[in-house]
Amino acid sequence: MSLKPLSYREVKRKLERFGFRKVSQKGSHVKFIKLTEFGTLTAIVPEHKEIAIVGLYEAF
Repeated sequence: MSLKPLSYREVKRKLERFGFRKVSQKGSHVKFIKLTEFGTLTAIVPEHKEIAIVGLYEAF
């Protein structure tokens, strides 16, 4: 089964729903963090029209 790519807006919405917040941006890459009792989770997301799901799985 092939997963469809997500837009940056969809990824941002999902991360914010899970408690991540945008902390910085460098070029077209946006950094989101979430503070937990175990440490800090970081997600770097490219601000592109389509983001491959495979890249998101590799990040986590």
